[in-house]
Amino acid sequence: MTFAVLAEPARRRILDLLRERPRSVGELTDALGLSQPGTSKHLKVLREAGLVRVRAEAQRRVYELDPAPLAEVDAWLAPYRWMWADRLDALERHLDDRLDDPREAP
Repeated sequence: MTFAVLAEPARRRILDLLRERPRSVGELTDALGLSQPGTSKHLKVLREAGLVRVRAEAQRRVYELDPAPLAEVDAWLAPYRWMWADRLDALERHLDDRLDDPREAP
């Protein structure tokens, strides 16, 4: 279920924003450029998946990230990391070579 929830770009953006700090629905709505009902629907899905927690502060609802389900995703991805680790190392070598080549200077 976590993968299906994370497949939606707006939900990933919400998690990115909540990674920085807890935020109210209004703050998230403004940052996302979505309607309040649209933001609330995404938050409900994230809450039901256990990816966010909510608390009341006076009249506002404040959401914060719950990283526990993301640890499950991380554990599942662990055996696949070798696939992109070599490619990232190759990219780093390529970029270093370009920086060392005077013909590539800006």
